[in-house]
Amino acid sequence: MIKINLVAVGKVKENYFADGIKEYAKRLSRFCEFSIVELGEENYSKADEGTINIIKEREGDKILEHLKGYVIAMAIEGKKTSSESFARKIDSLIARGNGVITFVIGGSYGLADKVKGRANELMSFSDMTFPHTMFRLMLTEQLYRAFCILNGIAYHK
Repeated sequence: MIKINLVAVGKVKENYFADGIKEYAKRLSRFCEFSIVELGEENYSKADEGTINIIKEREGDKILEHLKGYVIAMAIEGKKTSSESFARKIDSLIARGNGVITFVIGGSYGLADKVKGRANELMSFSDMTFPHTMFRLMLTEQLYRAFCILNGIAYHK
């Protein structure tokens, strides 16, 4: 069974996001072994450009420790995709023998260049910026939607 990992910076504090993520994770268990690695967010009272770079580098070091298999980093400058092409991407990766796919969601300031460089590809859902906890729910839902598309399940219309 394919393993899908989600490596994400920051905690989900809102119960409504956490409940949604748990629900989609439960639904995903029919199709894959799904896990979430939640990493601590670096916090500084002063966030000037230099501090932001330090934050991204430190968070990047934590992220790099958990990257396995084919890595897709979620980044605003990444390639945009539809739900159908996202499903085809997952199907293609599975067909090519990738046993592990890891998705990465950075913290408030985004991802360090070293994380983007390690990724096999960068993906974006939109030019818009979303709170990382909301995006975690969105990605988890889209993963479930992708497997429904691939398996002809009526969830995706």
